[in-house]
Amino acid sequence: MRILITGCNGQLGNEIQLLEKNNPQHVYFNTDVAALDLQGRLPQQELDITDEAAINRFVTDNQIDGIVNCAAYTAVDKAEENQELCHKLNATAPGLLAKAIEKRGGWMIQISTDYVFDGTNHIPYTEDEPTCPNSVYGATKLDGEKAALQACSKTMIVRTAWLYSTFGNNFVKTMIRLGNEKRELGVIFDQVGSPTYARDLAVAIFAAINQGVVPGIYHFSNEGVISWYDFAKAIHRIAGIKDCKVRPLHTAEYPTPAARPHYSVLDKTKIKSTYALEIPYWEESLKQCIEKLDF
Repeated sequence: MRILITGCNGQLGNEIQLLEKNNPQHVYFNTDVAALDLQGRLPQQELDITDEAAINRFVTDNQIDGIVNCAAYTAVDKAEENQELCHKLNATAPGLLAKAIEKRGGWMIQISTDYVFDGTNHIPYTEDEPTCPNSVYGATKLDGEKAALQACSKTMIVRTAWLYSTFGNNFVKTMIRLGNEKRELGVIFDQVGSPTYARDLAVAIFAAINQGVVPGIYHFSNEGVISWYDFAKAIHRIAGIKDCKVRPLHTAEYPTPAARPHYSVLDKTKIKSTYALEIPYWEESLKQCIEKLDF
């Protein structure tokens, strides 16, 4: 099986690379400008995921069977100012990738976000709930979902939330760094959700690939529900940080250009039943991640 993974330098892309080493397949890892096979079977070459002709050539020449699109514009606040670029990467690119793989009768897994909802629910969001983004980032990711589903009949959308890993910049690493630098720290307490360890999401993606991609929309995060404040407290406790006081903040005390969902809990029943997944509790996965960090 030949698989193209976009956004290989991101949190999820890096975790997929690690898993692939233990589950070798013909996997091509791609950033926005270059693509190469991890085992060296494919020489490095340019691939712009917003260039339809280039995508078609790459997918055809390398006989790609499936695409996992992890690439995205994820700077939520900057997206409010850079709407054109955000739409190009989050909405246009998924449609082009899906269209190319459909021509080969292949499948596509499009990674999406809880930001397609406005966060006004009080019970976990199911895949059938009406979408209602209230930010540019959320709106463009929703457009990307629609474009992929329309262009490829074997598209699987995976919405996730509060992603973190040992790679890149994320909330876990930021809280550890600030906890070691500051005596006091304010963190939002009136936004709740479920953290997602990118490693666990990568495992779920491989389960879908190995069992056969079942088209449709799915939700994935770790089990359990917490606020950002509780998450920060847990990070410090597990990391052994004792000299930094974490105090709760209202969202209004920490204004941002883009609105954040106050409730980002996703119902994971569908993906668990479809692929027979057992999803770890958020604190178990957080401990695993922090144990791997060097701080």
